[in-house]
Amino acid sequence: MDSLTQVALGAAVGVAVMRRRTALWKSVLWGAVAGTLPDLDVLIDHGDPVLNMVLHRAETHALFWLSLFSLPLTALVVTLHGEWDRWRHWWLALWLVLVTHPLLDAFTVYGTQLALPFSNHPYGLGTVFIIDPLVTLAWLGGTAWALATRGSQTGLRANLIGLALGTAYLGWGVLVQQHVERLARSSLAAQGVQAERVLVTPAAFSSLLWRVVALSDDQVLEGFHALLDAPGPLHFDRFDRGRALDAELQGNDSAQRIRDFSHGFYKVHAQDGQVLITDLRMGLEPTYSFSFGVAERASPLQALPVPRAAGQRPDLSRLLPWYWQRLQGHALPVPR
Repeated sequence: MDSLTQVALGAAVGVAVMRRRTALWKSVLWGAVAGTLPDLDVLIDHGDPVLNMVLHRAETHALFWLSLFSLPLTALVVTLHGEWDRWRHWWLALWLVLVTHPLLDAFTVYGTQLALPFSNHPYGLGTVFIIDPLVTLAWLGGTAWALATRGSQTGLRANLIGLALGTAYLGWGVLVQQHVERLARSSLAAQGVQAERVLVTPAAFSSLLWRVVALSDDQVLEGFHALLDAPGPLHFDRFDRGRALDAELQGNDSAQRIRDFSHGFYKVHAQDGQVLITDLRMGLEPTYSFSFGVAERASPLQALPVPRAAGQRPDLSRLLPWYWQRLQGHALPVPR
């Protein structure tokens, strides 16, 4: 999730555990700090853009390493504030803040390596967009109320209510995703499509509009479903998956990393003399957040010494009006 949401969650969890056992500003401050720490791995340069992508949300997001790190962090906090008599509560608060950060990230589609060092599997449910104001406001609002009332009983209760509402919204996303996936699979079957894989994930900023990606033979199918859509099957646009080029990339380390990290949701295509591999989970056709040039177009392909980032930003002047209309259930084609 975005940094503000992680700060809001960290502060809310800190207040919920510490309550009146320490000054409210301390639990808010250290909850916010601990909620931010795992994402500092973005400052690490691993040497190329593919490694920077697949190694983000790795060790700093692993539950095992964060649990170990919670001990020296707790020692630092209780020493600074002279509160060793409350170290158990401080440890519980900081541990919960640290581990809820990657658990929240795992609700997004990106991929979080929760189980390191035992497994590097990137978990990504894809049930909430990386920025969703309803989650953020629920947690931020409860903590703000607690601060405004200087830790009164009413304020502490509001903080708990905010935590519960934000968590319930995450659960809502799981249920809606399952509903949209059932609809997508039935629509694909009705259109005679045998899908190898189906991905359902929310479009930007809400859980009212969902994007569906299906892989079938040499095609990528992309469709959208809004909760306000009229009853009926989903419409899918079809694009080339690049299976022939993909076969030529066998043995390319960067390409294999993207195949694994994307759980198979990728395409390969040639552009400007380069062969690009693209993670299909984030973005929409033809603009994706993570696309990489990994080889030069030749016979045979020549692997690039260092892969090149080739992600594109969407044209918001065209997409935002479409997004707003599509959110309301108007079946409009995607402006491409």
